[in-house]
Amino acid sequence: MQQRPTQSQRLILLNPGPVTLTARVRDALSAGDWCHREPEFAALIRDINQRLTQVHAGMAADYAAVTLAGSGTSAVEAMLASFAPDDSATLVVANGVYGERMRRMLETHKKPYRVIEQAWTAAVDVAAIERCLEQDPGITHLAIVHHETTTGRLNDIAAVGKLCKTRGVTLLLDAVSSFGAEQIDAMGWNLGALAATANKCLHGAPGLSFVLARNALWAGPAQQAGSVYLDLRAYHAAQHRDGYSPFTLPVQLAFALHEALLEHVEQGGAEARRQLYQTRARRIHATLSRSGVSTLLHPDEYSSVLWSYELPANRSYAELHDALKAEGFIIYAGQGELGRQIFRIAHMGDIQEADLQRLCTVLTATLGVQP
Repeated sequence: MQQRPTQSQRLILLNPGPVTLTARVRDALSAGDWCHREPEFAALIRDINQRLTQVHAGMAADYAAVTLAGSGTSAVEAMLASFAPDDSATLVVANGVYGERMRRMLETHKKPYRVIEQAWTAAVDVAAIERCLEQDPGITHLAIVHHETTTGRLNDIAAVGKLCKTRGVTLLLDAVSSFGAEQIDAMGWNLGALAATANKCLHGAPGLSFVLARNALWAGPAQQAGSVYLDLRAYHAAQHRDGYSPFTLPVQLAFALHEALLEHVEQGGAEARRQLYQTRARRIHATLSRSGVSTLLHPDEYSSVLWSYELPANRSYAELHDALKAEGFIIYAGQGELGRQIFRIAHMGDIQEADLQRLCTVLTATLGVQP
């Protein structure tokens, strides 16, 4: 059994969540022991929900948030279970693991759906989406991943959202790996709801997730959620009545998320965080390029949050991972069919300039420089 790293052995997490926490957020985890049924915690949850609607401009007046225990996947499933309709179809656009997971969720919850499946390395085919909507007027909702972490691709939600707006189709967005950094135009995209999590671009601790939905959607007719725990309307009714939740929330993780939201604002909000990630991405990409390492996608196709790289011909992922881990850096493997082909590096969390400089030095020493 491997020994748990100590504070003197600080790991820099370059995986797509959880992230390396700031000292301030980590300290918040030990703020105290509160009962989740006391008014102080109810007030904290109300404040978190309000702050979540302020992370991206244009959402505070028309959207409301609920917070639930679980990973980002639980929030996505709760969103689809609660808001995907029972009497019309949801079109799923899948060009990676997480789009395919949304399809499985709808199937599991017995929701009517159609699917456009694309290669994991392919950009979203907006023309195919438009044809599908034209041919099937029974489609009223569209579910898609904003940042498809499988490859690091930032899907063109601006084009998809414009199509949804024009055709009156409600967008259900997996924003798990984009909320808090990438641009979100809720009204322009006809966004009905999005799902996200504390432990990615917001730099909170893992275990809390949330869903933001348009007020009209909260007030609309209830769908058959097919789950007691994932029925978001029960959360909304409770958290927006008195702040209490229908089920126990992890108190200490809420402390950390609240502190992370404060830091997010103080550091300039989503746009500043996106620019910070882009700066890190460019530095790492330049270093890997000098070592002859190529990106899986064209650099212009990536999110700011995570990039994927092809493994050098003479290196396995395990070898590269272990060499970097020995120096205090954790990278991430590819998934599925890409598992033997790529590795991934995310740019989130408390990565200081000295950490970034040392990472580039370690990458160069590990991979060498191409002549």
